Amino acid sequence: MNQPLPLHSLENLKVLGDPRRVAMLRILMSREATLSQLGRRMGMHPAKVRYHLKQLERAGLVEFARSREVYGVLEKYYRATAQAFFINHVLLPEPAKQGTVFALGSHDPALELLAGRLAGPRTPNLVAIPVGSLDGLIALRQGFCQLTACHLYDPADGAYNVPYVRHLFPGETMRVVTLANREQGLVVAPGNPRGIRGLDDLARSDLTFVNRKTGSGTRLWLDGQLRQRGIDPAQIRGYATEVSTHREVAEAVRRGNADLGLAVCAAARAAGLDFIPLFEERFDLILPDENYRDPLLAPALETLNDLDFRREVAALGGYDTAHTGESVRVGG
Repeated sequence: MNQPLPLHSLENLKVLGDPRRVAMLRILMSREATLSQLGRRMGMHPAKVRYHLKQLERAGLVEFARSREVYGVLEKYYRATAQAFFINHVLLPEPAKQGTVFALGSHDPALELLAGRLAGPRTPNLVAIPVGSLDGLIALRQGFCQLTACHLYDPADGAYNVPYVRHLFPGETMRVVTLANREQGLVVAPGNPRGIRGLDDLARSDLTFVNRKTGSGTRLWLDGQLRQRGIDPAQIRGYATEVSTHREVAEAVRRGNADLGLAVCAAARAAGLDFIPLFEERFDLILPDENYRDPLLAPALETLNDLDFRREVAALGGYDTAHTGESVRVGG
């Protein structure tokens, strides 16, 4: 699995020694932005912005997020990486708005919806950073975040997430709070022109696949399924092409860079793509018991029981909110 880069690395310290880069990183920790948007915000020439952005990118603090065509011009959006939030949490001054909650873990549209609900001036920010389920649990264990989001299935136990929590947090009392059950499957072009039916089609030589990153719950599920079917990953064209989020999978298919990918139904629906359902899974928020009782996290946990929020989650597509907000104590 991928371990976070050292927070005190000489490269990072040198990069953050320039206050312009720190300011740029702050902006990208709040929202994605293009070179021109950063330039306007900071009153800086785009060439200068590009130079500092490349320094941040080389240090692993900034990454390309997506591109969008505007009036015939392709604009590239950048965002802060999970490593940047580690740096912020440990080394940099506190954000202007006090009480930020960091949620490192698996990517999920419903979690993003929850973060959006908490973006007002009277509630703590919830910053959801997609690093994968396993890396999210490790980050939580190392104290880099207050909670994590994951969907790790243990075939030996037949349960989601709890076996992993017991293994990684021995002797500690933890809380497993259900965000929702969600549907995952294959994202394909509208009308499914390539006639894709299921996972066995991944081995077809005429198809290009886009994969999720190592350590994500989706990737672990896929690799297990490939082993069961006797499919060698080397047979799959595009298997080595990894992206961090469900949205990026859908975007790759929408743009024609891939014929199919594995993602949640909500990502396919948002991109106007077809969806072939494969399985349903439980998506949980994991946090220490003391954090569960912390007033700072109360707005987020209370929102899970809000009926309007549950309706909004269901409207994303492929979500079942019947157990949203349910909590289980593990360990202790």
